[in-house]
Amino acid sequence: MVDGVNFCARPGDVVGILGPNGSGKSTILRSIFHSRKPARGSVTLDGVDVWSRDAKWSAQHICVVLQETPAEFPLTCGEIVRMGRAPHKRSWQSLGAGDLELCHAAMEVMEVDNLAGSSFSRISGGERQRVTIARALAQQTGMIVMDEPTNHLDIHHQLKLMHLLRRLNATTVIALHDINLAGRFCDTLVLMSGGSCVACGAPSTVLSPNVLDDVYHVKTDVVRQPNGTVHVTIL
Repeated sequence: MVDGVNFCARPGDVVGILGPNGSGKSTILRSIFHSRKPARGSVTLDGVDVWSRDAKWSAQHICVVLQETPAEFPLTCGEIVRMGRAPHKRSWQSLGAGDLELCHAAMEVMEVDNLAGSSFSRISGGERQRVTIARALAQQTGMIVMDEPTNHLDIHHQLKLMHLLRRLNATTVIALHDINLAGRFCDTLVLMSGGSCVACGAPSTVLSPNVLDDVYHVKTDVVRQPNGTVHVTIL
């Protein structure tokens, strides 16, 4: 349960949701992508209450990457990515050349184009995550919601993903455990604890030792880098 959470994601910004396990990060995300309706309050996208529209509208405007993706799908990786175009088609419509080109480009960006014919259930967890992200990219929505997408990725692909999110002309709300990734790549941070927002703002403001020590129950040292970002060390 979360209560009293209020933040605004500006067009094109990357908003990071931080906090310990069980702090409410995933609940916030589910309220955005039409999975868990808030008991009170509202979630709006470009002035539209997302819960006043149906699931198809949501899928046309918001793409989602969850923490875990079921691996039992009897589909190839290419078929998984092509599912990202489904919200933009009628049930009887097949994908056109433009759709297929978008899917191929998304797989190339995530370096999984070589897996197009491979079974989704037989690849590694990190590869599955990259295929799932490629599916989200192929969906071509103005908003991206990601729940700890870097969990199964190696360092190279973690950085590649975060750099990609910075380049995309989309608004991204992303739950992360890696404080330094969040501080480096996010425009705004929302720090959660016990279902409440304890800090919200620029990384340089949110990532302060006093706040972090209290939320995570550890001792931290925060150093401002020459490029303006901050680096957090756990002592």
